[in-house]
Amino acid sequence: MRRVVLQKPHEVVFYPDVKAPKAEDLKGNEILLDIMHIGICGSEIHSYHGTHPSTIYPVVQGHEYSGVIAAVGPEVTKFRPGQKVTCRPQLVCGQCNPCRRGQYNVCEHLKVQAFQANGAAQDYFVVTEDRVVALPESVSLTFGAMVEPVAVAAHATSRPRELAGKNVIVSGAGTIGNLVAQFCLARGAKKVVITDVSDYRLGKAVECGIEHTLNVSKTSIAEALPSLFGDEGYQVGIECAGVESSLRSLMETIEKGSDIIIVGVHAHDPALSMFYLGEHELYLIGSMMYRHEDYEKAVEEISSGRIRLEPLITNRFPLEQYAEAYRFIDANRETSMKVMIDL
Repeated sequence: MRRVVLQKPHEVVFYPDVKAPKAEDLKGNEILLDIMHIGICGSEIHSYHGTHPSTIYPVVQGHEYSGVIAAVGPEVTKFRPGQKVTCRPQLVCGQCNPCRRGQYNVCEHLKVQAFQANGAAQDYFVVTEDRVVALPESVSLTFGAMVEPVAVAAHATSRPRELAGKNVIVSGAGTIGNLVAQFCLARGAKKVVITDVSDYRLGKAVECGIEHTLNVSKTSIAEALPSLFGDEGYQVGIECAGVESSLRSLMETIEKGSDIIIVGVHAHDPALSMFYLGEHELYLIGSMMYRHEDYEKAVEEISSGRIRLEPLITNRFPLEQYAEAYRFIDANRETSMKVMIDL
């Protein structure tokens, strides 16, 4: 089978003929997948450049993926060969305090496939039954490879103390920010405004049904606030840009006593205003990946049509051109949303 390995920063190696896992070697709860599509994640771009703080090299790429079940182990009861599925890439210990209380997404010994463990960038891949989620017939295998980032949005929008009926600003209109904004609307937020410095990404947001946008390179949130929300202000801010100025702007403009959710990965620790955090009694809340119910909720919302994905898929590459896909993203950051690898 074919496999792609990130040997070290900037060195992606395509192996055309490596030994494939065999159905007869599956353990009781294991499932063999025939991988169909892989989405390239922004975090993997950080790994490619050597700026992801916890990537262990060499590592097989790919943690956003879909596949068809090729075979199942003798103890698998929920799935059968031929089913379309996707799978969570989290490997957890199950024994630490967070795991025992159900917060395995922040496991003390968490390993994420494609970063601290090998991912799915190969023709066949073995997973465990507990991490698999079935795709209904209405969800294509291409969209199945986008369940992972949609699950990030599902989890992030479950983190505010209250979201339904609230006004929201989502900062950052990349793929994750776009999906977070869509999920805010799906969860009943009153008005959702998405901000960015790119008119292209804001245009994609409109294509996905996010009506209200703001280019903060032209007008700041503080300047636009009266026209955006009138006297109501906004009560939930979700930071998806990973930029200090973005977070500071949310802290300075959000209604006192409100929630700010941190989703974006910051390459450098931001300098925060303790005045706004303390004197405005803000709730600064982290959001880490997802749990199984977030994957299931993501599939449900994609299947219902409330989450729109087609406008986000901007480019496709075959598995053999994984390195070219990374270089393409680097050269076209303004217009690359979700780049898909097709096996």
